[in-house]
Amino acid sequence: MMNTKSRILIVDDDVNICELVRLYLEKEGYIVETCNKGSEAIEKFKAFTPNLVILDIMLPGIDGFEVLRLIRNISNIPVIMLSAKGETVDKVVGFRLGADDYVVKPFDPKELSVRVKAVLRRFEGVHSIAEEEVVYPGLVINKTNYTVQIRGKEVDMPPKELELLYFLASNPNKVFTREQLLEHVWGFDFFGDSRTVDVHVKRLREKLEGAGGSWGLKTVWGVGYKFEVK
Repeated sequence: MMNTKSRILIVDDDVNICELVRLYLEKEGYIVETCNKGSEAIEKFKAFTPNLVILDIMLPGIDGFEVLRLIRNISNIPVIMLSAKGETVDKVVGFRLGADDYVVKPFDPKELSVRVKAVLRRFEGVHSIAEEEVVYPGLVINKTNYTVQIRGKEVDMPPKELELLYFLASNPNKVFTREQLLEHVWGFDFFGDSRTVDVHVKRLREKLEGAGGSWGLKTVWGVGYKFEVK
């Protein structure tokens, strides 16, 4: 069942549209924030951590396509493009950049609400599966039964190695510091050295060597590690 307390960020330079959509979605049980400038959208996104973004294309300064690209650099949450532009080329660009749906102005708030529910339902369904298993070419990590397959062969892997790999692979291209990885994988009660992460990454690399053509564990010098997907 979909969480009616999902957080939605509306990014549109038209204050009236923002207010109209906000009021309608709040009546539907959502928590809503608005933003009128593309240049402010990413900071608002990071602070509010929405479950879905409704994003206008025609924004002052940074347009909606650029905002979408920046969002996709840090998150895979659903984005519905909202614009007066109805040309096929704009829809193609939006979808190629990672948009999940496209609504053309003028629109019926009720229709937009239905699309919001549908997109959230699809995303939550995919996300729940992703929490059980992460799949890349030549790599399958299953956290339900704690198994890892590399090039079709099951590989023995201690729980913490598997959990570290699973966490990084579940957040592709996102960089984590050693402290963040200790917090997410080992927990707040871990009092060991942060070099523990380095040791586990080294062991993982030895086991993954040569398996990933389009992915791999990468060191970001001075910061930490990421699971890079090309």
